[in-house]
Amino acid sequence: MRGLRGIISFEGIEGSGKTTQARLLAEYLRDRGYDVLETAEPGGTGIGEKIRRLLLEPQNHMEPLAELLLYYSSRAQLVKEVIEPAIRRGTIVITDRFTDSTAAYQGYARGIDLGIISTLNEIVVPGIRPFLTFLLDIDVEEGLRRNRHARKEDRFELETVEFHNRVRKGFLDIAAREPERVKIIDASRPPGEVGMEIRKIMEESWHSGK
Repeated sequence: MRGLRGIISFEGIEGSGKTTQARLLAEYLRDRGYDVLETAEPGGTGIGEKIRRLLLEPQNHMEPLAELLLYYSSRAQLVKEVIEPAIRRGTIVITDRFTDSTAAYQGYARGIDLGIISTLNEIVVPGIRPFLTFLLDIDVEEGLRRNRHARKEDRFELETVEFHNRVRKGFLDIAAREPERVKIIDASRPPGEVGMEIRKIMEESWHSGK
């Protein structure tokens, strides 16, 4: 896979295992000699981590538009401070969530016009787009059960099942529109099996020249 560079993103609903798989893929690529940078949204910078706390603390009730703009504030800082310099160095950036999450959560689930989100993408991340996205798909109730078992609870985990079903539908709609970029992975299986499929897709993507 020599010459590999750019952004690889991991997307999915709560409890899908994307954080674990992002870490495993980073380790796999480093073992093969690649310079890899791992990051996550919201966060990844000093300012971004402060915004993350605002967005995820359960006691914070906010308007959807305020939520959307906080996500883009965090992303703007991350892109300028971390992602753009890494890409210029030829580093592979692996991110746990990126712009597809905004479309799924704030667009499909919160009801914000997708045109507004598209315009913000053009302003905040012009020309920056993952060359490959792994969508870890899982039943909503199973994902939420996994998070409860891990004692994870933030503002989004407390949303209704209906909210999370809208998020999942959003991700699947995005994948249906962009099948070359977004690869749907059955995340209900053991992590080892999921990781093997991701590595296989990476290899196939490279050999096909994508």
